[in-house]
Amino acid sequence: MQREQISVFDMFKIGIGPSSSHTLGPWRAAQQFLQVLQRQQALPLVEGIRIFLYGSLAKTGKGHGTDIAILLGLSGDDPVTFDVNAIDSKIESIKTSHKLMLAGTDEVNFVVDDDLLFLFNESLPYHPNAVTFQALLMGDKAISATYYSIGGGFVVKDGDQGQQKGEVDLPFPIDTPGDLLHWCMKTGLKISGVVMENELAWRTEQETKAGALNIFRVIKECVYRGCHTKGNLPGGLNVSRRAASLNRKLIGEQAYNNFDEWITAIRQTGSSFKNILDWVSCFALAVNEENASFGRVVTAPTNGAAGVIPAVLMYYIAFCDGYTDEQILNFMFTASEVGSIFKKGATISAAMGGCQAEIGVSSAMAAAALTENLGGTQRQVLMAAEIAMEHHLGLTCDPIGGLVQIPCIERNTMGAIKAITASQLALQSNPENAKVSLDAVVRTMWQTAQDMNSKYKETSDGGLAINIPISLPEC
Repeated sequence: MQREQISVFDMFKIGIGPSSSHTLGPWRAAQQFLQVLQRQQALPLVEGIRIFLYGSLAKTGKGHGTDIAILLGLSGDDPVTFDVNAIDSKIESIKTSHKLMLAGTDEVNFVVDDDLLFLFNESLPYHPNAVTFQALLMGDKAISATYYSIGGGFVVKDGDQGQQKGEVDLPFPIDTPGDLLHWCMKTGLKISGVVMENELAWRTEQETKAGALNIFRVIKECVYRGCHTKGNLPGGLNVSRRAASLNRKLIGEQAYNNFDEWITAIRQTGSSFKNILDWVSCFALAVNEENASFGRVVTAPTNGAAGVIPAVLMYYIAFCDGYTDEQILNFMFTASEVGSIFKKGATISAAMGGCQAEIGVSSAMAAAALTENLGGTQRQVLMAAEIAMEHHLGLTCDPIGGLVQIPCIERNTMGAIKAITASQLALQSNPENAKVSLDAVVRTMWQTAQDMNSKYKETSDGGLAINIPISLPEC
C-alpha cells in the first residue's frame, strides 16, 4: 500500500485568501483542468466552459471567493504570483465582457451567472468540497473532470489513485506520532532533524532551506502588512480591521521603517503577561485580516487557520529571542510534521471535520514547534501537540455569512494562545506521566469529525451562522 508522503512545502503553501479549501484548492483544480485540456491538445477547440460547485463549495463558495479563484485559475493566473491588487478589475472584466481567456491564450464566451453554477442541494460522496469542469468542444464533444479540494490547498482528481507527486524513498517513513517518536529515539535526532532528512529525498538541503525561508519571508510580509493596514473587511459584514490600531496602541511613539526595526521596537514595549498576550493577538489578527481581504498568506496548514503559527512564531522571535535562520527552519519543520500526521490520521479540512481540523491542528503544530525550539524533548514536543488539540476537540466551523471573518479571525488568536499554554505545560511536565497520547488524540479527532453533524462543517447552516442576524448584499 502506498503511503501518503507529505513535504514541508505541502503543509506550507503560498497562496491568496480567504480559504485554502475554497479558494486555493479550487484555483489549483482549475489549473489542473487546463493541463488536462492542454495534454489532449483540446484548448483551441474549446467553445465554452461550465463549472459546477457541490456541497460546501456551493454553500459557502461566494463568501470564500471560490468563484473568483476558479476564474483566475482558468485564466492561467497563479496564486503564488498573481497581483492581489488586480483581482477585482480582472474579475469585473470577465463579468462585463462575457469572455474568459483560457490559460491566457484562448478566448471563449463565458457568462458567469449561466456558466458557473452553485448546486446548493447536491453533494458528491468522496468529499464535501467538489467541483466539476466541463469543456464544450467543437463538433458537439466535451471533456469533463471532477476535483475535490480536501483541505490545505490539497486537490484530488476524481478517479486518480494515490498521490499526485511521485513517491520517493523516505529514510524515515512516518504515518503516526508513534512512527515519529520511533525514528527520533532510534537516531537521536530532534523532530526537525528527522524532517530535514526526509526532505533530502525530494531536493537538496540548500533548496529546502531556501524554500522554507521564502515561506517565512511571505509570513513576515503578511504579518507586517496586516499590522499596518486599516479599514473594513470585504464581504458585507462591515467588520473593522483591528490589528493596525492595536499595533499602534502597543508600539506607542517608537519609530521604525521595516520589519526588523519593528521587532526591536516590539521588544522594547516590555515582557509583561498582558503585553505579550496583546501582541500575540495582534499578530494573529493581522494575518487573518489579510486573509479575509484576499491578501497573500501561507497555509498553516489552512488559510482559515493561517494566523496561529505566524503569531506563535512571532512570539518566539520577539519575546524568546529566536530570530536566526536555523531557529526559524526548525520551527517550520517541526510544525509541518505534526500537521502532516493529522492530515494522514484525521483531516485538515473544516468541511470534513469542523474547525477542530483547522484551528485545532494549527494550534497543535505551533505548540510542538515552540516546544522543540524552547528546548523540549521529543516526547514533550508531542505532548504539547496533544494538549493543544485535546482542547480544540469538537470545535465547529460555522462562519457567519459564509465569510472567513466571524468567528474565524478571533479563533486564530485563541489557537495561538492555547499553543503557547500547551507548550509551557509540556515543558513543565514529565511526558511519562501523561494519560493521553497524541496518537489517541488524532484518533479521537477523526472520530469526532465523523460524528459531527454536517451543518457544523463549513456550510453556514448551523451554529453562529444562523443565530446572528445579518443582511448581506447580493453577490
